[in-house]
Amino acid sequence: MPGPGEMLVKVHSCGICGSDIVEWYRLPRAPLVQGHEIGAEVTAVGGEVKRYKTGDRVFIPPKIPCGKCFYCSNGHYPQCTEIKERLPGGFAEYILVPEIFVERGTYLLPENVTYDQSTFFEPLACAVRAQRLAGIKKEDSVLVIGCGMSGLLHVKLASARGCRVIAVDVNAKKLEIAARSGADITIDAGDDDVPSRLAAVIGKKADAVLLCASAVQAVDQAWRCVDKGGVVVLFAVPGPEKEVVVPVNDFWMKEITILTSYYCGPPDIMDAIKLIGSGEIDVDDLVTHRLPLDEIVHGFELVSDGRESIKVIIKPHLQP
Repeated sequence: MPGPGEMLVKVHSCGICGSDIVEWYRLPRAPLVQGHEIGAEVTAVGGEVKRYKTGDRVFIPPKIPCGKCFYCSNGHYPQCTEIKERLPGGFAEYILVPEIFVERGTYLLPENVTYDQSTFFEPLACAVRAQRLAGIKKEDSVLVIGCGMSGLLHVKLASARGCRVIAVDVNAKKLEIAARSGADITIDAGDDDVPSRLAAVIGKKADAVLLCASAVQAVDQAWRCVDKGGVVVLFAVPGPEKEVVVPVNDFWMKEITILTSYYCGPPDIMDAIKLIGSGEIDVDDLVTHRLPLDEIVHGFELVSDGRESIKVIIKPHLQP
């Protein structure tokens, strides 16, 4: 049973994130139970818990910023210096939710939002933050490099905001999904000279480039595709052993901005909940696989391979 300020939740859905399969990112934190894209049902609450009750449907992010430190006060919630506790991983049947998450890190699902849809709250919130930091606005030309799940969420978000969206990938199937997701133009990175094709179809380079692929070649492509006065957002990065060369002299003369965007904060999560709850962002078409917990190895293989999957959701109580 949960302690006085804790609660027990039953995990109905937990998405496999790209970061879950990145060895250099996850190994320093091992051993751990992974899974941070969670849709769950409250099954028991401690005696001091008043805000939630048995049967409530909730989303809980993996970590909670303090909201008071220097970094939080300046909107850099992911860099909060006071984070001491992480939510136990969602690749489990049940989670005992620590008191701090009950107090400041639990969100009720809107009635019309399913558990599967709630697994997109955190990744969409990350996209919301990245595009906000980049200052992306209506009618901007936005180039998304890499059309995995995060890249496609960027496509959907930029399209919903009235941008002209260009999607780039080496996978023809993912480019088809990008077109259905709102991309005005798709470019095959394997067959086309992307900067030349970009200039041919929109008459200039992109106002914003969102890098959602970790290959060094994709980084080089991002540098070559951004317009003067534009911005490159490193939403994904190569491994730490990879050397990335920035054309700083060229960028200095063209006033190019380079941004990094890691994770999200509470305001971004609230925005994501509203976007999905209102139907402005449809995520159902991104789910390609739903697997029971005992098939999680297959789920990781699907995400690692990337050719046939977009969103893989683990459903711990799904019968194989």
